[in-house]
Amino acid sequence: MTSSLLFNVTTVSYLLATVVFFAYLASKNRILGLMGSIAAYSGFVVQTVAIGLRWRESYLIGHGHAPLSNLYESVVFFSWTIILIFALLDLRYKYRVIGAFVVPFALMGMAWAQLGLSSGIEPLVPALQSNWLLYHVITSFLGYAAFAVACGISIMYLIKARQKSGEVSGQTDSIVGAFPVARVLDDLNYKAIMIGFPLLTLGIVTGAAWANYAWGTYWSWDPKETWSLIVWFVYAAFLHARITKGWVGKKAAILSIVGFAATIFCYLGVNLILSGLHSYGGRM
Repeated sequence: MTSSLLFNVTTVSYLLATVVFFAYLASKNRILGLMGSIAAYSGFVVQTVAIGLRWRESYLIGHGHAPLSNLYESVVFFSWTIILIFALLDLRYKYRVIGAFVVPFALMGMAWAQLGLSSGIEPLVPALQSNWLLYHVITSFLGYAAFAVACGISIMYLIKARQKSGEVSGQTDSIVGAFPVARVLDDLNYKAIMIGFPLLTLGIVTGAAWANYAWGTYWSWDPKETWSLIVWFVYAAFLHARITKGWVGKKAAILSIVGFAATIFCYLGVNLILSGLHSYGGRM
């Protein structure tokens, strides 16, 4: 059995979870909600095994590095971290309907990785041959994943707000009725960002240490470094505005979505569009 096969199984599991979560959203049948969570968790377990197996495959062909070194591996890992953060919130708060707005992010990542990216295992370039790679990538993507979850919750909040103002009706109104109340969604958005912000901060700090190890300088205003700082300031502004200005509700939801859009550009847009130290072969 290969890691590629297990990643395909993972993709199917996340697809099934997405379909079941949307069915739960429409029917409000709690059994469907539980089945959606089970499908997502099953995919997560399979993906965890697949990541470990890919690491072993790297050793078998003589490279021997963690599967975090190119675009394919980073997208797979990003999807894994999204489900991890979702699972933590799901197990803690039991608002399973959130899965309909979060699991699709992981599904899109896995589908893109399996259908559109090269899955070859390549030797590390010298700049990546450092343990700082692990620290930097793991903390950064855990932060990104928390922001993805916050974005999904924020989309739910904005839809809920439209219902409250009478802008949705009929079947849509019935579906939105399955959402947690707006106050709960706002609080979960805040909690997700409170998870992600310190992790992003650690990602930037470990990235600076890695840069000093690889290139002899902690900060060089590389496009990726610049955009990671922009993302950091967006979420710092979110927390500052919430704590000192009382920003809650719609304003907070919009800023959360803007922050995740900036995060995705930092992750993918910088690599694919701009040149810099992080642009080697579509890697992180």
